[in-house]
Amino acid sequence: MVIAQKALEYLEFSDLSQKEQELLNGARRMLDDPGPYNPYSGFSVGVAVMTQGRGDLILGANVENASFGASICGERCALLTAHSLGYGDQCVGIAIVTRGQEGLATTEIASSCGLCLQVMQEYAFRSGVGGSFLVLLATTDFSKILRCTLGDLYPVPFGPHNLVHSEPRAG
Repeated sequence: MVIAQKALEYLEFSDLSQKEQELLNGARRMLDDPGPYNPYSGFSVGVAVMTQGRGDLILGANVENASFGASICGERCALLTAHSLGYGDQCVGIAIVTRGQEGLATTEIASSCGLCLQVMQEYAFRSGVGGSFLVLLATTDFSKILRCTLGDLYPVPFGPHNLVHSEPRAG
């Protein structure tokens, strides 16, 4: 199997659609109150999930725990919130904005961890958009913005097609 990767280029904020700008602004707002709880790393992640239809935004932020395995990334926080609000099958895009330790602006974008990519894959599947799920990654000040798809970041995902029961079961 050959996996072709497309060249990803940084965009200017003005290059984005109005909805994409709203998505990034929502994610950046989550860097402030109530925002992240990050007493251990000091690294902040603000996230906004875009839903189908009216395009409602669901917000989230990273929440750390002294037992690091119990911490939750901002992406999963926002997606699980979307599910709890009844939007679990309507998530079509996500914006992720970061801020560094001691409140310093980030100078490089940060991609999602593998666990978050896997969770995004589940929501992209549920929403019917698959690998075309929109992903916007940005630095704190939007000096670097990357627009890509989940398929770009996670080209060979694990999903329902890998299981004996290809469709989720009720329950």
